[in-house]
Amino acid sequence: MSLTLAIARERTNGESRTALSPETAKKFIALGAHIRMEQSAGIESHFLDPDYSAVEFVPGLPEAYAAAQLILRVAPPSTAEIAAMPEGSVLIGLLKPFESKERLAALNARRITAFALELLPRISRAQSMDALSSQGACAGYQCGLIAAARCTKFFPMLTTAAGTIRPARVLVIGAGVAGLQAIATCKRLGAMVEAYDVRAAAKEQIESLGAKFVDTGVSADGRGGYARELSADEKAAQAEKLTKAIAAADVVICTAAIPGKKAPQIITRDMVGRMKYGAIIIDMAAESGGNCELTQPGEHVIANDVHIHGPLNLPSRMPTHASELYAKNLYNFLSPAIKEGQLQLDWSDEVIAGTALCHNGATVNATVKQILGDA
Repeated sequence: MSLTLAIARERTNGESRTALSPETAKKFIALGAHIRMEQSAGIESHFLDPDYSAVEFVPGLPEAYAAAQLILRVAPPSTAEIAAMPEGSVLIGLLKPFESKERLAALNARRITAFALELLPRISRAQSMDALSSQGACAGYQCGLIAAARCTKFFPMLTTAAGTIRPARVLVIGAGVAGLQAIATCKRLGAMVEAYDVRAAAKEQIESLGAKFVDTGVSADGRGGYARELSADEKAAQAEKLTKAIAAADVVICTAAIPGKKAPQIITRDMVGRMKYGAIIIDMAAESGGNCELTQPGEHVIANDVHIHGPLNLPSRMPTHASELYAKNLYNFLSPAIKEGQLQLDWSDEVIAGTALCHNGATVNATVKQILGDA
């Protein structure tokens, strides 16, 4: 009997992505999988049911999950959705592993083996599976577009009959994948771009995109390519130099985040008070608390005539390409484990072991257990 792979429509508010593209459906079928998909599960990503060849379509989530061995998702499932999953099945997705002890308990109660792509080891072999990077690129691109659309100035320099218009000044805080994509997008749109990251290694990447690096004299390179948290003295030194750069900017795009932790607060109320009238902050870190003290997740607020935008789930604003990239991440993660039409997980593989969240009725990731406790 071949592997039964299931995909249901995403039910989280505002989620328009899907975990399976027509292209990756063909690839899974070529590996011997049987795909059962809820009707119109890809419609919000602009994938029509007829686009998926050789896929079995069923009317609802219970029918999609019935007897499924492998379930692909984008957003974390609700407890009701978990209850519809077959006991002992395998789940993979962006499961927000540090968010809900209740969700972990529900997964473990049904002995579901869950893989959270947020836990994927940061090693070279796993780059093609890295959903945080692929979706971060989408988010960073969207930040650049939102900034240009909301800015009170032209991004590029313009020479007109009425005179020359100077380009807008953009400061990007955080130079991970999202930040670098925001830098590149703003540069393509013609803005003058500066950028800052606490990781010293980011300077070369920032400058390679044509942006100027803001050097605060503070370096916080951490393990696995992420930044570590700064000490109080380091935060003070960082704030002094950043305040000047923020005050000169027309647009500030914030992308700094630490997995499993509240986003570092970088822009204080006082810094906002020193910004130009009409300046704008796009805080991509809003979902984890925001890099700006005044950010309200999902809201647009105004303080001292500075517009502070806290967008949520930015990749869903471009669901076609975001879904295609995400589906490829899933396929690259799973394809080595599908042999002769069966899922054969190799627990000695550091990618499999490192990404595992739940297995055999227990939470198995040490960091998640440390933060949330056993569930």
